[in-house]
Order: sequence, then C-alpha cells, then structure tokens
Amino acid sequence: MTGVVREVLDRLRVSRETEEALQVYVDQLVIWQKVKNLVGPKTLDNVWSRHVEDSAQLLPLLGTAARLVDIGSGAGFPGLVLAILLREQQGALIHLVESNSRKCAFLRDVSRRLSLPVRVHNDRIEDVLPTLIGQVEGVTARALAPLSGLLDLTNELLTGPVVGVFPKGQDVERELTDASKYWTFQASVKASCTDSKARILLISDVRRAT
Repeated sequence: MTGVVREVLDRLRVSRETEEALQVYVDQLVIWQKVKNLVGPKTLDNVWSRHVEDSAQLLPLLGTAARLVDIGSGAGFPGLVLAILLREQQGALIHLVESNSRKCAFLRDVSRRLSLPVRVHNDRIEDVLPTLIGQVEGVTARALAPLSGLLDLTNELLTGPVVGVFPKGQDVERELTDASKYWTFQASVKASCTDSKARILLISDVRRAT
C-alpha cells in the first residue's frame, strides 16, 4: 500500500474491512481497465483521490439516506464506493444505472465479489428512473450532464425529502442559473474536499417552473 493510498484511507476513517473492500475494488478496476477502458487512462494513477475519495465525500451529504440510485454509473464512481461504505447498514440498496454493457459486467463482478447491496440496471436512465419513484432516498450522478439535464432526468424522484447530490466543477453558478430557467428547486452548494475549484450541489424539492 502506497503512502498516498494510506493517506486517503486515513482521511476516510473507515474500518479495516471497508479499507480492504475498497482495495479489492481498485485492484479489479486496474485489471479490467487493461481491456475495457472503464475510466480515463490518465486518471488511473490518481484513482484513490481522483475517484475513490471524491466519491466517498458524498456520503455525509446524503444524511441518513441508504436507498440510492446512481445514474450513469460508469466504473462505479460514486455508486460502488457508496455501496461499499453502506454495505453493513441495514436496508441499504444502491441502484446503479448504466447503459454500457461492458461497464455493467464490471459493476456486477465487483458487487458479487464484495457482496454489496447493489442492483445493476443495464438500461437507459430514462427507462429505469420511473420504476424507482418512491423507492429511493437519494440520487447521485458524477460527470454526467449539466444540472438542467440532470433535473430533466431526475425531477420525478427529487420530491419531498429525496435529495440529489451532484459533484460539479467551477461553473456551478452558471449551471444553477441555467437550470432555474426551467425548474424551481432548493439548492445548497458545498465545497469539495478533493478539488478546491470543485463544488457539490445538494438539490431537492424540484418542480417545473411556471
């Protein structure tokens, strides 16, 4: 284990079992990456801070939510990381929605290896989300679409206490302004602990603007 990995795990403050599960996940990602190209090749050397820690920081922002849907899951960031962190929590279930069958094969393989509370949906986001209305407490998406596009996809889920937690870059204010042309919503902006220029949006109570 390198010093960088140890530093990330120390910041996460998780159990030894969770550390081991995260290591298995990363090891499998490296193996699969050689033939499946799951993440940007340039980001693999920095996977622990760029992907793992960046995903893990979303968990406290979700509060007590343990039934989640992660859309456009890709290689499992943040969905699989959150599933690993929540795997001992009673009632936890993380839906991973990904249309790429190769990436879904990877998600299923890691989920089986680690006995994670995960359900992988190899389908279009638009087809899956209507079936999850009333079944999830939180929605995540990372590097998928601008906020207006995310709300187009998730507005029926983001009602009542359900919260959307969306990592964003430095253009977050512009995304909020653009989205407010079409939607009304409650929004909170949090700083990212992995990138001083990045922000994390907490979105709830979404309604179409009139």
